[in-house]
Amino acid sequence: MRISHSGKKLVVITGGDPSGIGPEIILKALTGCSLVKKITPLIIGDYKTFRKNAEILKIDIPSSVRFMDLKNVPPGSFRFGRIDKAYGRASMEYLSRGVSIVKSTRFASLVTAPINKESINKAGFKFPGHTEFLSHITKSKKVTMMLVGGGLRVSLVTRHIPLGEVAGCITKNKIIQTAESTHYALKRFFRIPRPKIGIAGLNPHAGEGGILGKEEKKIILPAVNCLRRKSRGTQGPFAPDTLFYKAYKQELDGVVCMYHDQGLIPLKMVAFDKGVNLTIGLPFIRTSPDHGTGFDIAGKGEASPSSMVEAIKLAAKLSC
Repeated sequence: MRISHSGKKLVVITGGDPSGIGPEIILKALTGCSLVKKITPLIIGDYKTFRKNAEILKIDIPSSVRFMDLKNVPPGSFRFGRIDKAYGRASMEYLSRGVSIVKSTRFASLVTAPINKESINKAGFKFPGHTEFLSHITKSKKVTMMLVGGGLRVSLVTRHIPLGEVAGCITKNKIIQTAESTHYALKRFFRIPRPKIGIAGLNPHAGEGGILGKEEKKIILPAVNCLRRKSRGTQGPFAPDTLFYKAYKQELDGVVCMYHDQGLIPLKMVAFDKGVNLTIGLPFIRTSPDHGTGFDIAGKGEASPSSMVEAIKLAAKLSC
């Protein structure tokens, strides 16, 4: 499906879970963001849900914003902050439609509002998150999740898996693929000619020479040695507590982490409201706010749009 966008960059924004804060932060971002004048925003969602949020916020849906109304939220029974398979199905329909548009449109990018994993699973979508579904639907086998914010750029070797399974899922090839994707993104998108990347260890003190864990010696260090033969800017494995200090002091351009919270905790400490998720390896630019559906505050008009604003800005900047 090709959408005309008058020479401006098309930013397709999917509504996320209709009972979460997605519609609210999208409306706030597009109402208060000067970037709207330079792009063509297209919202994909349920118009009734957005109108309800606009009434709560006492604002109008901007006339300059295009809206694709899928009319897929059951009328009459809508509730904010609710886990519901109908809402899960709706959010994935927005996402599927968005992908079909950006794949066939030049200078288009995708920004995704948060989905609820329990709701989409109830609806029959057995994926742990956006990244895994996007990898599946686009047949992109080498996809990397990078978080950007507060001067940090953090990539993950493993993503949405239980902590107890992390050590068994880390492999030399996964570390190499994540680091190479990070290197590509830093050069291609962030215009860093010779990226310096730090690789985190898994165990305390990066294993302390094998005393506190063997993964560094058996898996991570061999991966780093292989990477260094291609790029001398790759270093590690480092203990994460010192590694993130180096990154925060801008001595490193990117960090490769072994698991989800190892990377997200430090990033959210410095960029809680402005962190952005950038997916590397898709056939288009995809960004998203670095937070969830906010069911506890949905429908109250209290959600901050800062991360959504940054996600739109980054998507527009990188799409070309």
